[in-house]
Amino acid sequence: MITKTIALVAHDNRKKDLIEWVEYNRGTLSKHKMVCTGTTGRMVETALNASKKKGEAAADVTILKSGPLGGDQQLGALISEGKIDMLIFLWDPMQPQPHDVDVKALLRISSLYNIPTAINRSSADFLISSELFASEYVPKQENFSSYLHRRIDV
Repeated sequence: MITKTIALVAHDNRKKDLIEWVEYNRGTLSKHKMVCTGTTGRMVETALNASKKKGEAAADVTILKSGPLGGDQQLGALISEGKIDMLIFLWDPMQPQPHDVDVKALLRISSLYNIPTAINRSSADFLISSELFASEYVPKQENFSSYLHRRIDV
């Protein structure tokens, strides 16, 4: 079995939705590594370990800082380093966020590095039910060498 590293993030008004999704998909998710921002991570860890049987390994959940305190940026760095296979980010389109710039930067990085990204429960369901989820999948990477070696006139 291929182990994926899945980033899980949810805004406050979407945390309940994400935790319901995690609990529903506990069997699938517990076979993979999770990386989460702050409070979401603690909630995911609790949800995944709640029905753990004696002798079973605890869920592999790495908890970063809270999003507004730099967690979104930590996650973006992990994506740019190729350490995240997919992003499930249940964001709240109806509520302004104090760290909206960080949110946009995270979504930009996930797009730039071409990792599968779900922004709602339906797209998250499609991602983890895809036959590609259970196989080795390497997203096509853009070649940034022309950008990195561009001429800069000062």
